[in-house]
Amino acid sequence: MFLFLPQSACDALHGFKKQTNFHHLRSADARNFGHGSVVCVCNATYCDSPGAVKLPPVGQFLSFLSSKAGSRLEKRQGQVQENSTGAALRLSIVPYQHYQKIKGFGGAMTDAAAINILSLSAGAQDQLLRQYFAPEGIEYNMVRVPMASCDFSTHLYTYTDTPGDYNLTSFTLEKEDTQMKIPLLQKAQALSPRPLSLFASAWSAPAWMKTNDALTGKGSLKGQPGGPEYKTWAQYYIRFLEEYGKYNLSFWAVTTGNEPTAGEMTNYSFQALGFTPKTQRDWVAKDIGPALHRAFPETRIIMLDDNRLLLPYWAKAVLSDIHAARYIHGIGVHWYFDKFAPADITLSTTHHLYPEYFLIGTEACAGWTPLDRGVTLGSWERAEDYAHDIMEDLNNYVVGWTDWNLALNPEGGPNWVKNFVDSTIIVDQKQDVFYKQPTFYSMAHYSKFLWEGSQRVGVSYSQRSSLESSAFIRPDQSVVLVILNRSEEDIPFEVWDPAVGFLSASAPAHSILTFLWATV
Repeated sequence: MFLFLPQSACDALHGFKKQTNFHHLRSADARNFGHGSVVCVCNATYCDSPGAVKLPPVGQFLSFLSSKAGSRLEKRQGQVQENSTGAALRLSIVPYQHYQKIKGFGGAMTDAAAINILSLSAGAQDQLLRQYFAPEGIEYNMVRVPMASCDFSTHLYTYTDTPGDYNLTSFTLEKEDTQMKIPLLQKAQALSPRPLSLFASAWSAPAWMKTNDALTGKGSLKGQPGGPEYKTWAQYYIRFLEEYGKYNLSFWAVTTGNEPTAGEMTNYSFQALGFTPKTQRDWVAKDIGPALHRAFPETRIIMLDDNRLLLPYWAKAVLSDIHAARYIHGIGVHWYFDKFAPADITLSTTHHLYPEYFLIGTEACAGWTPLDRGVTLGSWERAEDYAHDIMEDLNNYVVGWTDWNLALNPEGGPNWVKNFVDSTIIVDQKQDVFYKQPTFYSMAHYSKFLWEGSQRVGVSYSQRSSLESSAFIRPDQSVVLVILNRSEEDIPFEVWDPAVGFLSASAPAHSILTFLWATV
């Protein structure tokens, strides 16, 4: 049975200290733009917030519901039963089946994200960052940071556009870093109760280092791995880390470069740097691996940073070489074309071939396909796409999942090539408000509850079901169970945890549920 009634959509009353005053957040508006569900509207004074979650005592459980019908992290508390409820569908936790441990969840601080956040008033900026990083928010612990410009910039630039500057004497961060991204990252870190894991990705080397003498289009580094351009490109990474370090921002990882296959495509429209598996392998072995190990031995290297359909082929090509493999820690995957790349064939196969290397989602966004382009305010379909892809990844050994832009404008930008997409938060500068999309809550159902170090465990079903699920034991020995129902029907079920007993529940049609309970 449930102990109290739920809160409605966008209707969580919580308070937090903001500067020296204590503010209570009034319920934010749930607004329907006619796209299947609602967005939650937040401003400088008001925003719905899940609040800090306190683990209930043994014998009770919490559930959090978001649904197409309009629930948003709707919180309920229930009693664990000693005996089965008799439900036809039982999900059993299998605690002795141990899989990967979680690293975390987050989004990208692109130029566009920073521009949109900074377009708000100081109070609304603070509100937005709290929604992502503070204990009363959804507790992101990872941020991807582009090195220099990408398509979600307003113009093309790198940090050393002086031709022939192999010593990088002209290397300097741009205003996008020092005036925008860095101050926001510092604020995010100050709001987070734990260190944020930052990781950097570069889109293109300076044009003078490249075969096509341009930041865009088909082009790779001149020469061969071990040569001047490859060595200088490795030192460019080191300089980036050093410069950000001057602002007390350290990086957990760097990737070998965003989507290396893009730079192999003729007439590619925005920044890219082509690598084949072979050149990536040799660049890691001869250049970036040794350079990073000397200068920043704690910073990890994530290879690939491209679509998972390239696996396990790309991993085999790189990791079969012991000289490259010794410097690499993980494999980054993007979600584009996942429908054509089954997770078991790509992710699980790669994990079983190379279990010592973590798999991590490094980029995803909705609204990127030609037939479904840009921002759709209130799309529940996109929320389900997110929730499903995260769960599928987690159930196939992925340790974390990183969204793309932390915030965009209603057009889905700015983006200098008009490659407009959607984001979990949309900023309306004119009204000094931001909209939390249904996808924001898809992320929340994982990011807020799955602490770093949580370990995935088994779940077994008593019968076939359209419910999707993933279960974890956190470092405090509590259990997190995430349930996704993409069907048109409400599905009653019970959960059996042999450590505590039976939980009775129902998954409404088109809903995401997260359960949390203590075992000790």
